[in-house]
Amino acid sequence: MAEALPAPGPTRDLYDLLTGDDEARVCKDIPDAACKEQPRSFFIHGLALALTKLGDGLADPKLVLSWLLSSLGAPGYLIGLLVPVRESLSLLPQLLVAAQIRAFAIRKWFWVGGTAIEGVALVLMALSALLLEGTVAGWAVILCLAVFSLARGVASIAQKDVLGKTIAKTRRGTVSGYAGTIASVGTGAFGVYLLVFGQADSPGFFALLLTAAGALFLTAAFTFSRLEEQKGATEGGGNAIDFVKGELAQLKSDPDFARFVAARALFVSAALLPPYLVMLLQRSEGSGLFDLGLLVLASGIAGGISSFVWGRLADKSSRQVMMATGGLAGATALVTGFLTLLAPASLGLPLLIPAAIFLVALAHAGMRIGRKTYIIDLAGSDRRAGYVALSNTLIGVVLLLSGLVGVFAEFAGVGLTLLLLAACAGLGVWLAYGLPEVQED
Repeated sequence: MAEALPAPGPTRDLYDLLTGDDEARVCKDIPDAACKEQPRSFFIHGLALALTKLGDGLADPKLVLSWLLSSLGAPGYLIGLLVPVRESLSLLPQLLVAAQIRAFAIRKWFWVGGTAIEGVALVLMALSALLLEGTVAGWAVILCLAVFSLARGVASIAQKDVLGKTIAKTRRGTVSGYAGTIASVGTGAFGVYLLVFGQADSPGFFALLLTAAGALFLTAAFTFSRLEEQKGATEGGGNAIDFVKGELAQLKSDPDFARFVAARALFVSAALLPPYLVMLLQRSEGSGLFDLGLLVLASGIAGGISSFVWGRLADKSSRQVMMATGGLAGATALVTGFLTLLAPASLGLPLLIPAAIFLVALAHAGMRIGRKTYIIDLAGSDRRAGYVALSNTLIGVVLLLSGLVGVFAEFAGVGLTLLLLAACAGLGVWLAYGLPEVQED
């Protein structure tokens, strides 16, 4: 612990205002040199994260890219690949990548490089939308998304490790929360645009949209390059095979970590919910681009009003945040599942499905902040990169296997699928209940 924040000034004053209480003046789990730079680091992290989160919102595979490929005439199987490619490829390589990152004392450049590649991939995706169509356009977008996702995996590992080195405990969830709120406001504004200007399905519009998203990522890369990062430990880096063996052993030696991974695997159910809710909406009569705007707006509002709140709550108890958000997602799936089975006509009620999307987005925003804050604080400085990498890699495998949920839906229907996902979320809440409080140390 240190009390070495810089003298009062505009940056320090705004930092104190945003972080709130006297505890903002205390640096936990970071060295004195990082503590002196913490107000500036806080704003660099927040701005860079806000830019990338907004870019993610403008190029959301579940909504925007799916709509784009459909308008370009791409076959359904390619549209079905968007979410698995986006999620699994950003997670699966992380365990091996973490070993290489660990060998470098300064790790911010991995985030900078990875984020810049993400921006370039989005610009190439925009060109594909503008110049290609049909199956060729679909494969081009999938390829660009694969590059984007692999780069995201590298950036994710580096960002969490650098966050733990430059921002103290009890402030990490807050900076993520502010970033999420800012990005959600921007995403919500995009949803309003779609509601007001319904003729937005031309390739040129989506090309412009993806170019703007790419520019946001490139700006974020430049912003993060300005961060002052202290050198970190490099022991255990470089040998990926040994690193993998060592990190897998942590599942046996650290039962709290193993329980966290199991809970997070079950909470994947929250991420799988939106496509099935969208499917229910698309089956209703008269659905169109207006509905896409409504869903984007609902998601943006949910993130905007929740990310900051979830971030502050995560700094008090990230375990309870995971429980609350898992319960909310599970309850939403339970209600919509029963309505689908017992009263399908009710699904046509105005705003019912958008309200469900809103609640799921609310839960998902909090879940991401809660579990990220929990694992960073659980691991500490020595094991942080390895724990994050192993957890993300295992969840990447789970996401690949989650494709079986789609097979289940084909035979059992959307209603039973929603009930299955609700049960998974409930079991995840039970596992999270047994985790220790890591913010108390």
